[in-house]
Amino acid sequence: MDYLRKYVSKYGLLFTLSLALVALEGVCDLLLPTLMSHMIDRGVLTRDLQVVAQYGGWMLAITAVGALSALGRNVVSSRVSQRFGADLRGDLFRRVQYLSLRDADRFDRASLVTRLTNDVTQVQNFANGMMRIFAKAPLLCIGGLIMAVRLNPQLSLVLVVVVPLVVGLIVLNMRVGFPLFLKVQSALDRLNGAMREYLSGVRSVKAFNRAAYESDKFEAINGEYRTRSTTTLRAMSGFGPAIALVVNLGVVAIVWLGGNRVETGGMQVGDIIAFVNYMTQILFSLMTISWVFNMFIRARASSGRISEVLALPGGESASGGAVDGAERADETPPATSAPTTAWAGESVAAGEALGVSFENVGFSYEGAGEARALDGVTLACEPGETLAVVGSTGAGKSTLVSLVPRLYDQTEGVIRIGGVDHRLLDVSALRERVAIVPQRTVLFTGTIADNLRWGDESATQAELEAAAKAACAHDFIMKLQGGYDAMLGQGGVNMSGGQKQRLSIARALIRRPQILILDHWTRALDAVAESKVKAALKAYGSKLTCRLIAQRISSGIGAARIAVLGDGRLVGLGTHDELLRACAVYRDICRSQFGEEAIPHVSGI
Repeated sequence: MDYLRKYVSKYGLLFTLSLALVALEGVCDLLLPTLMSHMIDRGVLTRDLQVVAQYGGWMLAITAVGALSALGRNVVSSRVSQRFGADLRGDLFRRVQYLSLRDADRFDRASLVTRLTNDVTQVQNFANGMMRIFAKAPLLCIGGLIMAVRLNPQLSLVLVVVVPLVVGLIVLNMRVGFPLFLKVQSALDRLNGAMREYLSGVRSVKAFNRAAYESDKFEAINGEYRTRSTTTLRAMSGFGPAIALVVNLGVVAIVWLGGNRVETGGMQVGDIIAFVNYMTQILFSLMTISWVFNMFIRARASSGRISEVLALPGGESASGGAVDGAERADETPPATSAPTTAWAGESVAAGEALGVSFENVGFSYEGAGEARALDGVTLACEPGETLAVVGSTGAGKSTLVSLVPRLYDQTEGVIRIGGVDHRLLDVSALRERVAIVPQRTVLFTGTIADNLRWGDESATQAELEAAAKAACAHDFIMKLQGGYDAMLGQGGVNMSGGQKQRLSIARALIRRPQILILDHWTRALDAVAESKVKAALKAYGSKLTCRLIAQRISSGIGAARIAVLGDGRLVGLGTHDELLRACAVYRDICRSQFGEEAIPHVSGI
């Protein structure tokens, strides 16, 4: 729970104020039974109404002070806990944003959602309880024991038996509950994951008529969550009644023993009533402590899961290096929007073309064992050059380009941008100069204009239209109700695959990047649209380092050079005609896409 130090320093004063109010409320509660005892023995039994009124007035005054303290700590604790929860959730979200993809891949996406929601709520609820009733419980327990011993030392020997038994039950409760609640949280991860998977693939489920299968799969996972929750609650449910039984047996013993002492004149009636009240307070506090430990077990399990994310090394910093595990989540890199940025002592002006070179680059995904996605790739793309990278499925094309903006960092070798090791560059500044059309098109809820302005927040309407025309998207946009103000559903569900692809291309073009990465960018475009977009890209040729990543040879056949990957290695580099003559892997790809007789033998389109 090292990450909590930040919030302790931020909210420590208000937290202390809340605890002080809780302590004042507890002292008021502890004084009432003693005052009531005196009122009974000195006023009621002697029928002295003046004494009754005097003690009654004191009790009302103390009750009023306790009520005001309770009101104050409720206001303070609610304010602090809600702000703490919001800050923790925001810091956790920002840390996830700045994790490298290699680190982010360690977590299932559904698990991250659970940590951001349910786990933060568990910690927040525990913090809220600590400032309200949780801190009051031990005060009442200890204070009740002290007051009971002061009232009658002989009768308080009953507590010597009751308290150790209750403490033993609480300890056993913790040992049993902690591993069980960890399993419940893991089951909740799987439940969220199943729901997320279904929602992301709902079209495929309907297309293949697999609704019954998905329902059965979800029912199995839901049943597991229900079973684990039920098992945990059953295991924990016996401790509360057991504690209540032990304490109530203690109350019975006190009434019986106290009654005998009253008959012999060794104890007054008021003392017995006060002693029973203190035993009731002790019962309440011990029951609350048991509940506190239940909440603590959940909060501890959730806090550990949150810590796994916040303390994870390998996050991105403003300098492009790794964020140390002790660095707090709110220390996020500032955005870089200046027209020039110093890269290793050189001023690189925005708009200037940048070259990209790979020098013996290797990469392996987390948990892939000895399998390598890239192995010893040496390749250069000169400023203004269009380079196509082709290869069969799994050859490493998408992995190669994801290393350029540092979505991942290579495990071996060096990648240079503008002649500088890109690990020495400011991550934000680097990504300001890179635009990506990803293999899987991702759009966001909002208007079309909002989505296009992801490329450039300050883009004018004219610039939006120019980029959309270059991506062959303007015509279909204008046919929509609202045009550029038409709303997109989550993920662009109300768009066709080709429309989403063209919007993604327009979003990249409006950025006017120095490095443009197109990853399987023509997969949802027909030949006519592909040809038009490629023609528009030529206008950017003198300004961009352009990479075309394509399954279809036709998408990259007109590039200045074509790099061929096979099993993560560079197996060919040259023009289309040169590769047809010298690269067997390239010829095989061409045969699979064009057929033996239809392979084009003239570079360009």
